[in-house]
Amino acid sequence: MIEEGWNEDANAMTEIPEPLRGWWRIVETSQWVNDGLDILGPALISFTGDGDRLRMHCLLAYVNVRPTKTGVSFTWEGAWEFDQMSGTGSARVNKDGRLKGTIRIKDGDSSTFTAVRAEEPDEPIPDPPSYRDKWRRRW
Repeated sequence: MIEEGWNEDANAMTEIPEPLRGWWRIVETSQWVNDGLDILGPALISFTGDGDRLRMHCLLAYVNVRPTKTGVSFTWEGAWEFDQMSGTGSARVNKDGRLKGTIRIKDGDSSTFTAVRAEEPDEPIPDPPSYRDKWRRRW
């Protein structure tokens, strides 16, 4: 018998497991200042499989998530303020129902994070700004 969510042909999971699926509110990081987590709005990450996003500190990013045997792994691409960045991460749900994970910046820092279950925001997380946006005049 094949586990639900597994694709028999590809021998890989095709859907995000229910305990991980949805929106998560990032409440703590191990390496970055927690006071600024919500500077752009509530710090959130989504694992829905459809247009997933990450927002924390001054980072806005697109997330590409895929299930693993123990949780999810993801890549992200976005901008910290106007500087383009990308990276990877992983997450799993602990016995207490909290999401525990790691976010890594390509050629940079990494930090563990803790998140709690959240609702999808009323307003979508904005697209990451491009470097060109930094120099555009707005009159």
